[in-house]
Amino acid sequence: MKLYDYVLSASCYKIRLMAALLGVKLDLVAVDFHPGREHRALAFRNLNPAGTLPVLVDGDLMLTESTAMLVYLAQASGRAWLGDSTPARAAKVQNWLAFSARLGASLGMARLHDMLIYPGDIDAFRRAGVECLRELEAHMTEARFAGRIFLEGDAPTIADIACFPNVALAPDGGVTLDDYPAIRLWSRALRALPGFIEMPGIHRLHELKPAPEAVPALEDL
Repeated sequence: MKLYDYVLSASCYKIRLMAALLGVKLDLVAVDFHPGREHRALAFRNLNPAGTLPVLVDGDLMLTESTAMLVYLAQASGRAWLGDSTPARAAKVQNWLAFSARLGASLGMARLHDMLIYPGDIDAFRRAGVECLRELEAHMTEARFAGRIFLEGDAPTIADIACFPNVALAPDGGVTLDDYPAIRLWSRALRALPGFIEMPGIHRLHELKPAPEAVPALEDL
């Protein structure tokens, strides 16, 4: 299984992380996204006409959307990561996959603007990113009250992996995570998973800052 990869891409990291958690070996093909813009060259567009990263190739199968890659990896090597089989839970996981696109269009674009000088309205990117973080914080706070630490259910799913990178990398785009204790606890839970791998820019916040105060259980109130 071959992954066309850029080490600083949040979308590429999702796939590397998912594969590592599943114990799936990827053959990484480095693409000079910046400054070389190799993904826009004719040779790469012959592979993926959209000129986007990542690209996953497995035999005759080629995927160019990171959420589809997460589904494929989980279906092939770890179906528990898809969540339980109830229609409601499956729909909720898909809802978070869509939410991850909003994270990429806000926090992800703010990061590209600040790190790689991509054009765009940085204030709009940051405002939209903060709205996403507030939404995620509210959900994770409610989950903590219910005794859950992941987005859906008691175990991590592809929803968590889809959302984690752009959230964890938010400070690279000028958006702090200090005001979101439930998100920070969620991030710690993901980082503690066996097989977790890091990427440049995702700092060890659990080592640099004190743990956020946990939300008390209902019986403690």
